[in-house]
Formats: sequence, C-alpha cells, structure tokens
Amino acid sequence: MQSSDPRHFFESDAEVAKRERRAAKSSNKLGNPISLKSKILAAIPDPRAPSRSILVAEAAGCVRQVNLDSAYSPSQNPDEPSRPTYRGPTTPVCSVAVGGPNNGTLFAGCWDKTIWSWDLATRVPGRKFVGHSDFVKAVVCATVGGKHVLISGGADKKIIVWDVVTGQRLHTLQDSAVNMLSVQDLMVDVEASTKDEISLVSASSDPHIRRWKIRLDGWERVPDQSESGPGIILEHETTVYRLLLDQTGDDVDLWTASGDGTAKCLSRAKGFAVEDTITHGDHVRAVAVTDQWVITAGRDEDVKVWDRASGKLQCSLVGHYDEVIDLVVLDGGARVCSVSLDGTVRIWQLDQAGLDKAVKDQEKWAAGEQEKKEEAPASLLSPEEEAELAALMEEDD
Repeated sequence: MQSSDPRHFFESDAEVAKRERRAAKSSNKLGNPISLKSKILAAIPDPRAPSRSILVAEAAGCVRQVNLDSAYSPSQNPDEPSRPTYRGPTTPVCSVAVGGPNNGTLFAGCWDKTIWSWDLATRVPGRKFVGHSDFVKAVVCATVGGKHVLISGGADKKIIVWDVVTGQRLHTLQDSAVNMLSVQDLMVDVEASTKDEISLVSASSDPHIRRWKIRLDGWERVPDQSESGPGIILEHETTVYRLLLDQTGDDVDLWTASGDGTAKCLSRAKGFAVEDTITHGDHVRAVAVTDQWVITAGRDEDVKVWDRASGKLQCSLVGHYDEVIDLVVLDGGARVCSVSLDGTVRIWQLDQAGLDKAVKDQEKWAAGEQEKKEEAPASLLSPEEEAELAALMEEDD
C-alpha cells in the first residue's frame, strides 16, 4: 500500500517541527479566513467590484471569484454559485489579469505553458495563447496604437506580446546583453507609457529589474543609461518576486519585493535609486502600500505592517500557516487581503483600532495554544516511532 503521508517517510527534526506547527496553526480563525480547495498562487482585484471581490489563481487548475464580504466555513462547497469559477486548465494557474475590449476578458497563465482566457461575465472559455516553452508565470494587459495586447512572461526567460483579438504573437522580448532568468512579474508603467508606446517593467529570478519600450512595430530594452533612468535596475541581491507602482502620493515610485528579505521603494525622480528599504527578514513574496502603511508578506507566513513615515514595524499579523503569496489593498487602503499556499484568503482591517484588535486576537489565540500544550500528556514515543506505529495501523486497516 502506497502513502503520501509525510510521517511515513524520513523527516528531519526541523521538518517534523514545521509540520506539527502548521497543523496546530491551521485551525485558527485569525483574519476571518475563507478556505478554498487548493493552494492559491496569485490574486488580483475583481474590476467589477474591487472593494468586495478578488480573482484568485489556484493550483487546482482554475480561477475563482471570491466575495470577501461573505462568510464561509471550510465545510461549505467551494464550487457553490456564490463562488463563480473559471475552468479549463488541468495544471496549476500561476497568474491572472483582466483586459481586452471593455476590460471584459480574464487571462490566466498556467503550468501547461499556455494562457487561457474566458469572458469575464459569462465564464465561457475563449482563445488559448500558445507560444511559451515553460510555465507562464506573469500576465498583464495594456493597449498600444489602439490595439489591445496581452503581455506574458515565462519560466522560459521570454516575454511575449500578443494581439488579444487575433491571438497573433506580435513580439518576443529577450535580454541578450544580461542573462535573464525565469520571469517572475510584469508591470505596465502607466506614468511612462503613451498611446503608441508601452513602458514595461519586468522582474525575474535574477536580481535585475528591466525596463522595456513596446510599440506595434517593434520593441527595445531601455538602455542602461538614459534620460528616464537606467534600463536595468540592480538594487536587490537575488530574485525579485513582485513589482508595484505606488500611486498613493504625488511621486509615482516603484516598490519591489525580493527573496533577499527586503522590500524597496525605488525613486523615479532619482533614477530608480533606493529611497526606502523595509527589512522583512525572510523571502518577501508580496508588497502593498497605502498612504499610511507598507505591508509585506512572504515565506515566514506573517503579514507585516510598517509605518510608512518612520519605517518602523507597527505589527505582525499572524494567521496563515504557509507561505503568503499575494496582497490586495481594498477600500482605498482601509483593508488588505492576503492569500497563501495554505489555501486561505484572509482580510485585515488597517485602521489603528482594527490592527490593535488583530494583535489582541492573536495573543489570545497563542495563549490558548500554549494552554493546550501544557494540558496535553507528553508522548512516550519519538516522532519516528509515532510514524512507524501509524504505518503499522494503516497496514492493519
């Protein structure tokens, strides 16, 4: 009899401790979790109701609309009508975007090397875009020269520009000067774009952030030195996972999240030099900003809220029990939504009273967990012996 239970295989003490910690943490209700059926790999606001709904990419091979203002319990069916689902892929969905004519098409980059599309309103499948030779890790939509385009980035180190209406591949962008690794994120710099030229920013598994100019008749990487700043930005030590255009103030700057444990604000006025650095501590997978806060999240499972003026840590929001992948700001900065590989969506109030309550709730939860540990009888078996006993009992069944 075969088993996928990790307890039936060799595990280090650290792996056993991590598994037990996550199992104990999985039942918490911090952040009012909405539980889905698989790992969540990306999230964007739903343009039809950006303050109440998000669209999430799932490892189960679908995109799901999640109403954030409705309460669900994990026992409820995630496929119920109030959770409209876009189906078709049989592999994990890595990225999502909405665009096309009337902003009416949903696009999903997948592990199957293609980009799927659906009518956003009816969920009817549309065109498939085929051209990448590895996972499609990022998708973004734009218009140029009056044409709606889709831009995708893959683990094959390529950025492809597509005509949304015809499905034609317009351009394939690659950096031959500086070796570009797997594309992690794409962002249209709306401040630097015109009706005839898209200004695109890309992040990848190498630490370089690249800037590109895309027209209908061609493309180019912004030269390393130009009037608008350097074409390649090198301010991180390793993978850059996320790019964010900060439009909360007068200056529109670029925020980044990296595997080097930091999130950085790159000043456009200073040629994209570092203006601020937030040291989260572990791999930072997501960053979000409001007028008052900088929010970071990643591998350590916590959502951290930083005072934007001072750079000091305001609080850590505990609740997720696996890596946090994405953050979506809601209601003009009143709330932030976090999504995780643990399959949950959690919503956090960002006013001071809401943050204070969240901290008190998690302190109360932690105290309860400690009390359970103290009351529980100590096991007479080692973790290895418990795993062996579980295997023997399973064989008896």
